[in-house]
Amino acid sequence: MAAKKEAVKRKKVDAQSPGLAPGVSVATNPARKRRAAGGDGGAETAVAVAPPPAPKRRPRKPKAPATGGGGGGGGGKGALVIVESPTKAKTIGKYLGAGYTVKATVGHLRDLPQRKLGVDVENGFTPEYVTIKEKAKTLAEIKKAAKASERVLLATDPDREGEAIAWHVASQLSNGGKVRRVLFHEITKDAVAHALAHPLDIDQRKVDAQQARRVLDRLVGYKTSPLLWKSIKTGLSAGRVQTVALRLICEREEEIRKFVPQEYWTIEADLEKDAQAFQARLHKLDGKKPEIKDEATARAIVADALKIPFKVTTVEKGERRRAAPPPFRTSTLQQEAAKQLGFSAAVTMRIAQQLYEGIEVGEEGPVGLITYMRTDSVRVADSAIAQARDYIGKEFGPRYLPAEPVVHKGGKSNSRVQDAHEAIRPTDVLRTPDGLKQYLDSKQFKLYQLIWRRFVASQMTPAVFETTKVDFDLGRFVFRATGSRVLFDGYHKLYHEAHEPEEAKTLEDLPPIPPLVEGEVVTVKQITPSQHFTEPPPRFSEASLVKELERLGIGRPSTYASIISTLKMRWYATAKDRRFAPTPLGETVWQVMKRSFPDVFDVGFTAQMEDELDKVEEGDLAWQQVLGDFWGPFAKALDAVDVQKLIHDVHDLSGLHKEKCPTCGSALVVRSGRFGPFIACARYPDECRFTRPLRRDKVPDRPTDEICQECGAPMVIKTGRYGEFLACTKFPACKHTRPVPLGVKCPKCGVGDLAERRTRKGRNFFGCLRYPECDYSTWNRPVPVACPSCGFLGMEEKQTKTKGVSRKCLKCGHEIMVEEAAPVETVAS
Repeated sequence: MAAKKEAVKRKKVDAQSPGLAPGVSVATNPARKRRAAGGDGGAETAVAVAPPPAPKRRPRKPKAPATGGGGGGGGGKGALVIVESPTKAKTIGKYLGAGYTVKATVGHLRDLPQRKLGVDVENGFTPEYVTIKEKAKTLAEIKKAAKASERVLLATDPDREGEAIAWHVASQLSNGGKVRRVLFHEITKDAVAHALAHPLDIDQRKVDAQQARRVLDRLVGYKTSPLLWKSIKTGLSAGRVQTVALRLICEREEEIRKFVPQEYWTIEADLEKDAQAFQARLHKLDGKKPEIKDEATARAIVADALKIPFKVTTVEKGERRRAAPPPFRTSTLQQEAAKQLGFSAAVTMRIAQQLYEGIEVGEEGPVGLITYMRTDSVRVADSAIAQARDYIGKEFGPRYLPAEPVVHKGGKSNSRVQDAHEAIRPTDVLRTPDGLKQYLDSKQFKLYQLIWRRFVASQMTPAVFETTKVDFDLGRFVFRATGSRVLFDGYHKLYHEAHEPEEAKTLEDLPPIPPLVEGEVVTVKQITPSQHFTEPPPRFSEASLVKELERLGIGRPSTYASIISTLKMRWYATAKDRRFAPTPLGETVWQVMKRSFPDVFDVGFTAQMEDELDKVEEGDLAWQQVLGDFWGPFAKALDAVDVQKLIHDVHDLSGLHKEKCPTCGSALVVRSGRFGPFIACARYPDECRFTRPLRRDKVPDRPTDEICQECGAPMVIKTGRYGEFLACTKFPACKHTRPVPLGVKCPKCGVGDLAERRTRKGRNFFGCLRYPECDYSTWNRPVPVACPSCGFLGMEEKQTKTKGVSRKCLKCGHEIMVEEAAPVETVAS
């Protein structure tokens, strides 16, 4: 009875909490205290503190909201603001003041189910959305907070995906007209106040475009991936856009393999005038472009040219102006960060997200430093242009400030540019990179500096060059010297674009030429023939792949980072020396997809689909119509796939019909099993048990220093269906095996080695080899790296979307961020 009264008393205390200041909750037990402090990953910005026992006096009413747009002081309930990220929530919370509670969804709350198609193809492609298992608690907290609030403001990111998240949240709330949409294109005090003062309705056309993309990707992935399981191995996956990106990499590799180098020669003359050296190259031979195929011809030309004085025939001078580049769009930011900073697209977008959501800047607290980073536009607000021009005039002088503001045109080939956002720019030009350096880590500083310089430079005057062409007509031979010099550096005072080796030379790359006049004879130091060979097209770098994807209209700039990361994580492609090459697995995957669905993964068709998704967002096309037009031909292609023929073609089994079973002499056939296709006796499994892998390229055993614990023989590393393992060299007399040690001692017992193991359900984990004496285990891969804090040799490595790659000491828990390199092998769920 006493317990029941106590429970009633607690309930009354909890019931009083809505009367407290919004954003503060009451915790009456240790578990709730931990949740209030964020221990369970909750995203509420205000830290909830457990008060003393139930107060006897009535709590004060909340103060009126400090931010424009109203916060819900009317009913004492306030307003609930919902964002995607806890960091963003913290930054926005600083500007909102009393009367507002901020909660974060931490990404999507609802999605299509994992273990079934989740799309009713027969009834207008109706999707079946379910709450993501890990987000049930977050959604419940948002519902509870919404119920206690006067109104709900959905402030997820201002793009299609953010709109879809807002739509999903709204669908789960019963607040009706209380739910509105607000857009933060930048997270500053003025921008937040303006957004709150001008709430909107959810843009259903944006939601439909994102919904069409999600359903389309699910149909393609869910229906095509089983073909990879049957023809290659279980666990592979195909994606609508990622497969086309893989196609570009594979086809480029095929071009490189087929390329036959051709020999050619060039001839350069080293000349001098007034002690200033310069070069002239053979420009014409007998009035035509020179085509010199062998050394003998080249040396004959050199011998003849040395007999003739080099007299200046013509001198042409000109002036070239190079206008400042526009501020960054998503794709150009990814390209330039890859070329100048060596960042992958994923790293660039992750750091840009941090700069957008807010960085702690001393006493100011969290401040959003750049505008929204997912944009196809180069448009800039007039106020930002005016601030940049004012800064240029004061810092660089009137010569660097154009008479009128510079207006840049979008460079995207697709006319349907998404112009809802501005270009990527600093929220305040007066926040210079050097002024913020103490608050940023090295990567944040480099990226912010790149964005800041590019934006300010975009409003500066052009760089001016003087170009010079000098011809030396020697009769049969015409040599030409080309040079340039800077007359005015213009925007180059602040910013220079980066170029890759295969890109053409720029004016800055040309050396200056001494002053020359017609009829003047220059000194010939030497004439040199040089042998060359034509080169194949280069492999794609991160920057050139992004540029090609955008040029072809494949995917959207905001998806390029995830496309590239997926190809690397699934080992369909590797990035050696920052250049992408397909793996054997990646090439096989592409062969299967190309033979089965030549139209679906066609570059032109994929670009057309992107164009149609843009039309959905613009209201010109119904999303169900887009899916209907796609599904008809796709379903027919799916039904037409002959898996047996596909396996024979992809794996080149044309000679299999000639082989016989070595056990019983019967024919050999291809069978599909749990782990993919394999070759088996035609009488398998009832009368003959003979099988062999489809591929004969068995990985050779690798010797080790390990000794068998049962017989004392040496052990080797073998490769099986689950990966590498240690096996005794006396097999089959000794069948002892054990996992391969990772080179890290167990942090719990200090004796055993850690190794990769598998649960009964097939999930990988890492544990001590002394089990069951020692039960230490972890889901993340340990790496033999010394902890910088305690010196223990062993840190677990993991990768998240928000943080990227990080390492945590297995002993003391010290955590560090690391550079993104090869894909991190984490345990799949």
